[in-house]
Amino acid sequence: MAYSWKTFTILSLSTLALAACGSGTERSTENAMDATRNALSNTAEATGNMLENSSLALTPTPSPQEFADKAARSDAFEIAAAEIAAKNAASPAVKEFAAMMAEAHKASTAALKKAAGAASPAITPSAALTSDQQEDLADLKKVTGDKFDKEYIDGQIDAHEDALDLMKKYAKDGEAASLKMAAAETSPVVEQHLKRAREIEKTLDKK
Repeated sequence: MAYSWKTFTILSLSTLALAACGSGTERSTENAMDATRNALSNTAEATGNMLENSSLALTPTPSPQEFADKAARSDAFEIAAAEIAAKNAASPAVKEFAAMMAEAHKASTAALKKAAGAASPAITPSAALTSDQQEDLADLKKVTGDKFDKEYIDGQIDAHEDALDLMKKYAKDGEAASLKMAAAETSPVVEQHLKRAREIEKTLDKK
């Protein structure tokens, strides 16, 4: 019977836990189980990183113009969504997050325009929203309170995951040096925004 490397990893870790149970002390058993859980967690994290890297490797690298347009649309969408959140959100944490998004994406818009202008040849980003983005904004305008908070944060997580993939991909494989640098500088900021959105999501799920 053929086994995958994941199967061997889980079997090996389980064997370690069972061996620890034979030590005769409750403390050693707990330590072994903790070690098993940590090892499994590390294995899952490593697997997730491998899958993410594989996904990025298979994604076509956008041209300088395509990257600039996607980044500009992302900024425009974030600013528009934040303006709606200022009126419709109920949670102070969501309102605070939205205010941070508005300021951060205005700053990244300016940085993008500067980087695009420094490209050779120079690029003018288009911030025209896609039909999907327009629909998402229209849907946000229809809800308020707790429902708005959850829909807004769910959308923010999706949008920042997409933006992070875009930035990482272009920072690694992009053609225009100035835009590559801008993408590399923007990536950690997007990661922080994504982390904060996920934290807020957990808080909202407890309501």
